[in-house]
Amino acid sequence: MPTFQFEALNANGEPQKGAIDAASSEEAIQRIKHQGYFPTSVREQKVKKTAAGEGKSASDTVKKKKKGGGITIGRVSTKHLTLFTRQLSTLQDAGLPLLRSLQILENQLKPGKLKNVLIQVCDDVEGGMSLSEAMAKHPRVFSRLYTKMVAAGEIGGVLDVILQRLSEFMEKAQALKRKVIGAMVYPVTVIFVAIIIVTGIMYFIIPQFQEIFEDMEIELPQITLMLVTVSKWVAGSASPDQKIPGAIILLASPFVVFIFFKLLRRTPPGRATFDYVTLLIPILGGLVRKTVISRFTRTLGTLISAGVPILEAITITRDTCGNWVYERALTKVHDSIREGETFAAPLRETKVCNALVVNMIDVGEETGDMDSMLMKIADNYDEEIDVAVSSLVSLLEPVMVIVLGGIVGTIVVAMFMPMVAMINQLQA
Repeated sequence: MPTFQFEALNANGEPQKGAIDAASSEEAIQRIKHQGYFPTSVREQKVKKTAAGEGKSASDTVKKKKKGGGITIGRVSTKHLTLFTRQLSTLQDAGLPLLRSLQILENQLKPGKLKNVLIQVCDDVEGGMSLSEAMAKHPRVFSRLYTKMVAAGEIGGVLDVILQRLSEFMEKAQALKRKVIGAMVYPVTVIFVAIIIVTGIMYFIIPQFQEIFEDMEIELPQITLMLVTVSKWVAGSASPDQKIPGAIILLASPFVVFIFFKLLRRTPPGRATFDYVTLLIPILGGLVRKTVISRFTRTLGTLISAGVPILEAITITRDTCGNWVYERALTKVHDSIREGETFAAPLRETKVCNALVVNMIDVGEETGDMDSMLMKIADNYDEEIDVAVSSLVSLLEPVMVIVLGGIVGTIVVAMFMPMVAMINQLQA
């Protein structure tokens, strides 16, 4: 009778490993469940081959390594991964064997990282490894959320359904990301162009006016003197000690700020401070809060509907929500559920979600329809994000017009006042 090695979770959500004898993988899964465990990985233990078999296997391995030895530098776009997931779901729903489905999709892909990774996945699956285990070897392509959902689909025998849900989840997550990024493109572009134009005026135009005013020996008003001082700083001639022109500082400052915040978020204290402060910013903080709630509720709902154990689903959701404040809240929820308490109570205590979200989750717990309730929350917040993004863009446009108009108006007035004095002097 074959022996199956398994990985499972006990009633407390702790991982367990072992081996069990069974006639088939289905029987092994049932026996594991009878022991009080929830299986997350079940695979047949391979019997050692003969010397001849080993020689053949070695030659096959060499061929496979040559076949899958392409360059894997770069990233796989979410769009391509989503398309692959949907196509794999369709092939599985059509009844094709898993290995054949993977080979079909690999053959139709253009050379790139995803193709090379799929070649290795096909080799591992052909060697007896489960699909989730083969994908878990490539965490930069298949996230932990992805592999856990695939594993749940394999155990439950509904891989096609899980892949379909996974592709829909990825599409909605990508659509949400595009909305937020798309709303930021316009103001960031306008601000960057404005910095370049104002820097150019300060560097090239103002010094020429300054020479004219000095030749005419005109007494400059205070606002013009301030503008001339700024112009000298931009040109790098404000003082003999100035080594770096201000123009370089102005043009490099957006990139320096971006890199600074990226490095800041790599440290735990910096990331915690940044995420906490971001939620306190008016308007922007509300948008970030809604985005995080939509992401974590959709992720958790998708995992629960796929059959992933609640404790592991919360752990995966916590690691992928993208905000330290909500990670801490989900950690408290995880600890509460492990101790036998409810989901809603610790979430209400953290005060990171409004009363509507907590009450809907509470109702989902009582009715046993948690996944559906979480999806409804995510859909509701997606609609609110659309409204918030539109409002933010509508607010930014007049603010940018006022700011840029103030800057240009100040420059015009500062240059116009000495010219009036110069005209009066010439007439006299």
